[in-house]
Amino acid sequence: MRLTVIGTGYLGAVHAACMAEIGHDVLGVDVDSAKVEALAAGRPPFHEAGLGELLARNVEAGRLRFAISAAEAADFGEVHFVCVGTPQCPGSDAADLRYVDAVIDALAPHLHRDTLVVGKSTVPVGTAARLAARLAGLAPAGAGARLAWNPEFLREGYAVQDTLHPDRLVVGVGSPADDELLRAVYAPILQADQTPWISTDFATAELVKVSANAFLATKISFINAIADVCDAAGGDVTTVARAIGYDNRIGSRFLSAGLGFGGGCLPKDIRAFLARAQELGAGEAMRFLREVDEINMRRRRRTVDIARELVGGSFLGRNVAVLGAAFKPDSDDIRDSPALNVAATVQLQGGQVRVYDPAAMGNARSQFPSLDYAPDAEKACEQADVVLHLTEWQEFRDLDPAVLARVVRRAAVVDARNALPAERWQSAGWTVRALGRTFAPAA
Repeated sequence: MRLTVIGTGYLGAVHAACMAEIGHDVLGVDVDSAKVEALAAGRPPFHEAGLGELLARNVEAGRLRFAISAAEAADFGEVHFVCVGTPQCPGSDAADLRYVDAVIDALAPHLHRDTLVVGKSTVPVGTAARLAARLAGLAPAGAGARLAWNPEFLREGYAVQDTLHPDRLVVGVGSPADDELLRAVYAPILQADQTPWISTDFATAELVKVSANAFLATKISFINAIADVCDAAGGDVTTVARAIGYDNRIGSRFLSAGLGFGGGCLPKDIRAFLARAQELGAGEAMRFLREVDEINMRRRRRTVDIARELVGGSFLGRNVAVLGAAFKPDSDDIRDSPALNVAATVQLQGGQVRVYDPAAMGNARSQFPSLDYAPDAEKACEQADVVLHLTEWQEFRDLDPAVLARVVRRAAVVDARNALPAERWQSAGWTVRALGRTFAPAA
């Protein structure tokens, strides 16, 4: 089939490459000509495992190309996927839908034949119904220009895997014919993995996505709240999490206590969900999401407090090494990065901060130019009074604490991700602090 993917950011670039990989002819469309040029050359504009190879292979095979013209997209595509961002509105918790609206406004006037436009962006419930009317009203094809909603459930660092082998596919459609058309789009995936297919109405499809994100955020904040109680009572949150995770009603995933969540999805999505619930008169039911958000933000403040304690109560004149800049490992995404938020806070309080990250250094420098940056972990730790482990890259887990102990000024580490082998670090002479755990002094 001939598909277009409009918006070639994180979601769109991955979706375009994966749809080409399963055999479709795909045109990626974006208003950013520099991004289009890079993608057309097979170069992803961000770090994502496996995407570069996928792009290059399908561009070379002729199944994938890129353009900037909405008219070209309309002429080319049988199905159009909308993959633009829905950031948080400035000064509000609500989602900013201007980019989604702009796609409909740009594409619809060129739709002269029956076609299906499929939203994949995360939007507040009610958006699809509004856009369906807008699409039909603007398109020369009228009611022949139809809308469906097909939310994405990607994990950064695993996006290619999650697109080609999803744990479910959800579509909100207006007719059985549109359901069949989307089944045809995804047929290679459905046949290969027997992926569950959930066909429903617009509102339910929208709610599946925001409900999933809200639940995951709640689960993370729950175990982080337990970490606070463990700190107060002398318990070990990692053992608590492991024990309750054996209960199959709870499960162990997303029960890793630490610095909390960030990125371009969970924080803004739970805020937008609460804002939309309030608009619908159901704000009281979703009020707990405000505390979920606040618990998450408190993890950052708690990490700064622990680090300050370790350097004697003030960061003035202290060197602070920060291991991690991306909001999560296997990504260069620094949107709402807890690591960089902590680093910037320490700097504002007088600390001399030096940051290292395996993939996100370029993005971090562009957004936080006042921080110092190091070419590797050892250089970041030179003469440090405290080391902050803030993004759980495998590279950091594999560090030799004995080697680092020889370059720091004081062997003290805050493991804000509860991911380092604490006993190994203690054996190398380090004072180890973590969130929700208490360590006995090394013998």
